[in-house]
Amino acid sequence: MRPLLQRLLPALCSAAARGLLARRAVPMALRPAEGAARAGGDARSAAGAAPEHDGLENIQEKKILKENKEKTQQSEEPCAADSVDSLMAEMPFVDIDIEDECAMHATSELSVKKKRKRTTGREMEEGIERKKKKNKQYQPNYFISLPITNPKITGSIQALQDAIIQKDQRLSKAMVRSGSLHVTMLVMHLSSEEEISIAVGALSDSKVFLDDLLKGKRLDLSFQGIDHFRNQVGFVNLAENDHTTLLKEIAETMTKIFQEKGIMAGEERAFNPHLTFMKLSKSTELRKQVKKIDSSLYEDFKNHYFGDEILHRFDLCSMLKKKQPNGYYYCESSIVFVKPGCQIEG
Repeated sequence: MRPLLQRLLPALCSAAARGLLARRAVPMALRPAEGAARAGGDARSAAGAAPEHDGLENIQEKKILKENKEKTQQSEEPCAADSVDSLMAEMPFVDIDIEDECAMHATSELSVKKKRKRTTGREMEEGIERKKKKNKQYQPNYFISLPITNPKITGSIQALQDAIIQKDQRLSKAMVRSGSLHVTMLVMHLSSEEEISIAVGALSDSKVFLDDLLKGKRLDLSFQGIDHFRNQVGFVNLAENDHTTLLKEIAETMTKIFQEKGIMAGEERAFNPHLTFMKLSKSTELRKQVKKIDSSLYEDFKNHYFGDEILHRFDLCSMLKKKQPNGYYYCESSIVFVKPGCQIEG
């Protein structure tokens, strides 16, 4: 506001000067009368008036002229800067101007906020699109598998699947083949042969660390009971015990090793080991027909004991490459701990 006042200052001072001059015009107009009075005084003097009276009038006239001269000089002097505020306060447009300026400023701020909001909305939409593109680009295509090879477990799961299919034939398309049964330890995205080679090296390097965790003991995983993910996936639970806790430590260790190698491995959610036996996502046509798996279909196996699996191998498997003849996934590399059938006492 002060820069605006400073620009208006010269014009205001000029207007003030003109006002003062206008006010002085009245006493100046009286000077002819004063001349006439002097003329009368002269006449009276000639007629024998007292000279002292004439001298007094001259002194008063000089005093008036001096005061007028001083007022004229003061009016011609520049207005002091510290008088601007008081001068502007007397102007009728000041409050209106300030209010309009504030209103314009508020409107401008509102416009900026709206624009920012629209921009933020666009940025959010663009961010979502980038995230979708990124998620698609880095969608997992490889995983570390713990294969299930115990015939007792695979046989029990086959019996479970048959019982479900008998109740709902459509779900035959949702069943996981016995050769594909496994526990997923971690998932990753490998976009090139170079990254596959790095992942193979990471799996090999993890062997030393996992041997240190196992300390030569057998890891015996017990499968019992059935659960589901949002009625879209059916799986067999791992019984909670020290062996399951150790398996979680192994998964965490492997994830860190792969990440240190620059491989995008692991998931945000906590590791939850399970054995999937059916999922609706295996068939697009099925998902149109069946929206969710009815838990009553496997009620008889709800707490069933399926058997134990001894950890003997981890595989780096492809989700997309053609599976092996037995139904198991294409395997890039493996690390072996215990040969099937061997018994190592802890």
